[in-house]
Amino acid sequence: MFTRERAPLRGVVRYEGHAGRSVGPGPGAAPTDSRVPYPGAVPRRDPSRWWSAVLALLGGLLTWSAFPDLGWWYAAAPGMALLFLAMRRDSARWNALVGLIWGVAFFLPLLTWADDAVGAVPWVALSVAEAGFVALFAAAWSWARRGEAVWRRGSLQIVVFAVLWVAVEELRSIWPFGGFPWGRLAFSQADSPVLALARLGGAPLVSFVVAAAGAALALAWTAARRFALLPTLGRLALAVALVVVGLLVPMDTRAEEGTLTAGAVQGNVSEPGLHAFDRRREVLDNHVAGTYALLDQVAPGDLDVVLWPENGTDIDPQVDAGAAAAIDGAAQAVGAPVLVGTIEYPESGGRYNTSILWAPGEGPVARYSKQRPAPFAEYIPLRDLVRPFSSAVDLVQHDMIAGTEPGVIPLESARLGRTVRIGDVICFEVAYDPIVRESVREGAEVLVVQTNNASFGYSAESTQQLAMSRLRAVETGRATVQVSTVGVSAVISPNGTVAQSTGLFTAEQLVARLPLRRSTTPAVAMGAWPSGIVGALALVMTGAGMAGARRVRRDDRPEAAA
Repeated sequence: MFTRERAPLRGVVRYEGHAGRSVGPGPGAAPTDSRVPYPGAVPRRDPSRWWSAVLALLGGLLTWSAFPDLGWWYAAAPGMALLFLAMRRDSARWNALVGLIWGVAFFLPLLTWADDAVGAVPWVALSVAEAGFVALFAAAWSWARRGEAVWRRGSLQIVVFAVLWVAVEELRSIWPFGGFPWGRLAFSQADSPVLALARLGGAPLVSFVVAAAGAALALAWTAARRFALLPTLGRLALAVALVVVGLLVPMDTRAEEGTLTAGAVQGNVSEPGLHAFDRRREVLDNHVAGTYALLDQVAPGDLDVVLWPENGTDIDPQVDAGAAAAIDGAAQAVGAPVLVGTIEYPESGGRYNTSILWAPGEGPVARYSKQRPAPFAEYIPLRDLVRPFSSAVDLVQHDMIAGTEPGVIPLESARLGRTVRIGDVICFEVAYDPIVRESVREGAEVLVVQTNNASFGYSAESTQQLAMSRLRAVETGRATVQVSTVGVSAVISPNGTVAQSTGLFTAEQLVARLPLRRSTTPAVAMGAWPSGIVGALALVMTGAGMAGARRVRRDDRPEAAA
């Protein structure tokens, strides 16, 4: 039995057979267009604009729920599926608006910690700016899918959708002002089987798989609406396979070069928020006291190193004799060097966010300065232009200067009889792929993420950062310690498992034996190649789609291939 359906714009007659497959004009029918759609074409049924906007809003919120604090990692792919379905209209301009709606619904709740730190206007501005990248993705997807090869094959749509998503994630991770990678799909998968894929291809591969699973779910839904049983089951099976394939990746956690016994100190502050450091010397004194408290768990000399967080001292011990004496006394008491986070003010102006290794009785013997200061937080680009929108820019009186050396701290270990290289990552740097990879390529055998979360109150910023640290542990195959002034601090195994953790706004100490490893994971070995390849493919796919659209009428491009 055959049915006739009029195409929505130009009166093209479509004929469908079983399972929605086009079979051409029916007996005695006179088609209004001499070009017959390809076998398997499906009539286009554009959703209403209102419904597209609702789907986008729900998709953004659903994807946000995959990130900490909720941490429903399994919601990320369905959230991407709703974005896919919301963009079924052909207009690139409309879909860009749909992408913006999805992005605002996603980034506003994800980045509420920015409101705690710098106020509502910067929080909203940052969220909308990041949502603009989702709008760019939506426009690119609208163009890329117009190519005949893409709209003919649902499987190719899945690949193109995922490639474009990852390419836009990579773009916003480097531009503007050095980029802002927060909210990459990969960072929602710390408790998912997909996390293991980070060892093979880093964050780009994890994000790709989640986006592809979302597209597969969306296409399964469109096939189910046509009662196409096999395509529905096939796409559902593909989505499930993409999620569980990580279970096949070997996750070696064994020590290769001995172990490092480390103590981590979370000193805490008395007042969360922007005024956390208003009481001079409080932060220093808290971390000194926490270092002495380690002796409740270990004997002097048992530790190889003590780890303090970013800004573990609010007074630079390199210029203040009292701070130097306090730190050195604690280091000598536990019998181990202390990795201290501090701020340096060079005579030339500005400031450095620096970590120094303080050896007992010697003082600083190694240092690392943060390479990627956070724009509009640690330094203010376009200060005069931004000031009318938020007076908070003047809270940053000294712009932070970027360090130029890799994040590696050489630690002379008498117990091991050799130099252990510690990969040092400061705060938001954990979100940037190149910085973490560089430290491992420079010989880091263990990772330390020093962070100060005091300004973000009781928001999810700290747990979101912990999810990133877990991904980095898997990506690099390194044991990782995240140590914070106020929490959450944690010890992470090379397979991403949290072995120990602290609460938020508590004074606590952790002691752990960290496996030292020198082997290189495929993700580290490939470096930036996956990102470069994805970017090139995205440009080719978008260009090919734009060129292909010139040869095929819009009405002859189906909603999805069967």
